[in-house]
Amino acid sequence: MKKNIVSVLIAALFTVFGLFVLSLSPERSSGDAFDARVQKLLGKMTLEEKVGQMTQVTIDLILKDDKTNEIDEQKLRYAVVEKNVGSILNVKGHAYTLDTWHTIQRSIQELAISETPNKIPVLYGIDAIHGNNYVKSSTLFPHNIGMAATRDLSLAKRVTEATAAETRATGIRWNFDPVLGLGRQPLWSRFEETFGEDVYLVSTLGEATIKSYQGESMDQPLNVAACMKHFIGYSLPLSGKDRTPAHIPDNVLREYLLPPFEHAVEADVASVMINSGEINGVPVHASSYYLTTLLREELGFKGVAVSDWEDVIRLHTRHRVAASPKEAVRLAVEAGLDMSMVPLDFSFYDLLLDLVREGTIPEKRIDESVARILKLKFKLGLFSDPFPEEEAIQRFGLPEYKDVALEAAEKSMTLLKNENNVLPIPSSSKILLAGPSANNVSSLFGSWSYTWQGRDEAHYPGSILTIKEALENKVGTDNVLCRSVRNYTDERNFAIGQLQSDAKNADYIVLCLGEDAYAESPGVIDDLTLDTDQIALAEGAVATGKPVILVLLQGRPRVISSIEGGMQGILLAYRPASKGAEAIVNTLLGENNPSGILPFSYPQHTGDVVLYDHKYTERIREDIPNTYGDGGYRPQWDFGHGLSYTTFEFGDLTIDKATFTEDESVTLTIGVTNTGSQGGDVAVELYARDLYASITPNFKRLKRYERVSLKGGESRKLTFTLNATDLSFINVAGERITEPGVFEFMVGTKTVSAELLGKGS
Repeated sequence: MKKNIVSVLIAALFTVFGLFVLSLSPERSSGDAFDARVQKLLGKMTLEEKVGQMTQVTIDLILKDDKTNEIDEQKLRYAVVEKNVGSILNVKGHAYTLDTWHTIQRSIQELAISETPNKIPVLYGIDAIHGNNYVKSSTLFPHNIGMAATRDLSLAKRVTEATAAETRATGIRWNFDPVLGLGRQPLWSRFEETFGEDVYLVSTLGEATIKSYQGESMDQPLNVAACMKHFIGYSLPLSGKDRTPAHIPDNVLREYLLPPFEHAVEADVASVMINSGEINGVPVHASSYYLTTLLREELGFKGVAVSDWEDVIRLHTRHRVAASPKEAVRLAVEAGLDMSMVPLDFSFYDLLLDLVREGTIPEKRIDESVARILKLKFKLGLFSDPFPEEEAIQRFGLPEYKDVALEAAEKSMTLLKNENNVLPIPSSSKILLAGPSANNVSSLFGSWSYTWQGRDEAHYPGSILTIKEALENKVGTDNVLCRSVRNYTDERNFAIGQLQSDAKNADYIVLCLGEDAYAESPGVIDDLTLDTDQIALAEGAVATGKPVILVLLQGRPRVISSIEGGMQGILLAYRPASKGAEAIVNTLLGENNPSGILPFSYPQHTGDVVLYDHKYTERIREDIPNTYGDGGYRPQWDFGHGLSYTTFEFGDLTIDKATFTEDESVTLTIGVTNTGSQGGDVAVELYARDLYASITPNFKRLKRYERVSLKGGESRKLTFTLNATDLSFINVAGERITEPGVFEFMVGTKTVSAELLGKGS
């Protein structure tokens, strides 16, 4: 008995000691310990402090003037001490040096922890979309649309880890990324920020990205808080114009748009940014259904919900569902918003204070949001050390990031056409390089690249190569003739007569077309067709009779059907960023074997956008009365299309059982062989389709994918496992179900089927 008592006392002593150690390391505390600390701090705070935590303003409000990045101490004190602002974001105009960021962060945090009553650090946020694009000399990686083309989760993780490290090195710990909207509306100007049109592809890449950003613990100096965005429906505006209304039935929203956010919540994503637009006439910022019922109660999201730029006041000025700015604030907060990206004044702070003081909004509601914000600050280690950490700073600018950037750019290269094996080009050839993207940097990068729009090349690192420079480095200046200039719209880039004259001395014409950089609404277009001056230039190149190879640098699929037939080779490079020029040249010359595949269906006509996972009924056409065909899906190139310099063949697709139940899984096996002599990578994709269902089934849906690297002549077998949930869909009642019946599974042209049995079978 005495021995037992001693054991109990020793155990109790260790427990007390453990709790003491835990209290010394709050950032490594369990969720319950965080909650206790949050509630203790919340109990000390005034209403003004609480409302300030829900207020986010842009850096403009604390700078000396529009022409400097220097902090105005008086403005900063007004924001942080007088208005109790809890979060700041953005840059003024362009990327800053690492030292400038450190000065800014230290100024903000020193004031916050020395002059605010409860010493609450400020949470700084930034749009580090494809690398930390707002710090000079950072490494930028292909935009999400290019990363999706790689079908490489491990590579996506390494890209994200580098982005997190270079973001944390600035002192910033909150990144407004990734975009989890589906790229199913190609007119949309943020298409390049998506992972493409497929639900499973977006879900898996989004989840991998979030886990890599946040790591095992967000207080670590290599990690940042991720922000899934934009919840929900933002990427499907009916008109294709940015921030315009979407019309989405609830079952469609749940079938296609919700799953990526579900995966993100399961990955414990720290925050969410809300859709700027409206769904079925209801602005998402004003919807308790979307922000509370769906997001929190159904998905179980527990993090911070922040608005996008100015979106709360726009409930009054644009959406007109609020008769006054004050009413706009009430609607957003009651719907479930935690933080308003105001961002150019303190109106949200003033109006929310009024609403609570007058009793319209209970302080209890404010406490809910502030608790979430404080908890995130604890998790990020801001209360322990809010300043730029030396360990993080040492991880900035590592040479390995450039290696990852080159690998990502090369693996994203998608060879759409290679007639008569025109590619690769012999390095001894005389090459005429032409087009607006040939000697331009911004078109390689696209949006969020050292400036918001990405067009100001003055802010790009001097080490960035254009395609012209990269090609000259490889084959010598004597073998390259290029008259293109840096200014994308300069008339010299579209000089047909000059091109045709120069072509007389060339073996090949490499024509670099597409789009210059743009971001958000300034990138709105009315027609997917490639610009007329570029079409004319391509037609002029074809008229020379020389082999023409088209390189497309663009953020969305621009229609090129009128010139496609004249192109012997077509390489889609997306937005490959820092090492993009080298990746393109390496691919053209055969040093990189292209292996990217389309993450979207590339439309052949601007008015004929049908997605790969279309319904059977979308394929039906009646071009001749009473004569029906199923040719309704006719893109220029299918989802998943991409060529290689070698060839691959699939063996038979097999399945381990002919029938299975809801409690069982099925395992599919397929062999793949590199039948060429050159090594290469191939993305193996498993699709499934439900032959009959109570909701018209999709023609096929992507269920699994794996990227495989094979030497010439090498073979490998792959296995994929699916269960009944993988074959489910949303029914008319809005429920996710799997119905019994026969399912087909496809890899390439190989098909096998199995039957899911009902419960009584």
